Amino acid sequence: MLVWINGPFGGGKTQTAHELQRRLPRSVICDPEHLGFGLHRMMPPSLRGDFQEVSAWRQGVFEVLDIVGKRHDGPVVVPMTLVEPTYFDEIVGRLRDASHDVRHFALLAEPETVLRRLRERALGRVVQIVAGKAASLRRESFAVANLDRCLERLQGETFAEHIWTDHLTIRQVADRVAVSAGLTLAPNTDSMMRGRLRRAWTGVRHIRFD
Repeated sequence: MLVWINGPFGGGKTQTAHELQRRLPRSVICDPEHLGFGLHRMMPPSLRGDFQEVSAWRQGVFEVLDIVGKRHDGPVVVPMTLVEPTYFDEIVGRLRDASHDVRHFALLAEPETVLRRLRERALGRVVQIVAGKAASLRRESFAVANLDRCLERLQGETFAEHIWTDHLTIRQVADRVAVSAGLTLAPNTDSMMRGRLRRAWTGVRHIRFD
């Protein structure tokens, strides 16, 4: 089974994916963003735009997920913002046509909730001071600039199933995804403090500088 976790930038996709992976036996995370940033590294900075517009990214994501979905014995969790219906059909539609069981979930929230999460997510000012780079802040600016478009698109029927997360914890979101997908999560054994530290470490590990 492929479990695609969609949502706006800063909507909790990565944290939810890692919570699922932590509590789902034999599960793996396949993050299409890695392929996108690999394509960026092959290009001079002046040519780097939205990697989703590069057909090689869409084809590559389809091929990798097709391989992993067929050969890996366990759930495959895919955290990725994807709001263009034609790109969605090109990837998710083709995977379903290839007989993959793709369960898609769009994590939604009110704009104010997402903006608050974005402010908390990247530790932008700290990263800027420590690393001397503005890359993380540029990514946050991109996320804010695209927030309304993402939320509007993702509420469409194409992107169902929808989960509103304003008043849910990451654990509760993961529980809802698992129940809807018919997956059984291992019991959560984290204390409140350990859970916070785990989520903070996940956030730090996913700060990008390119």
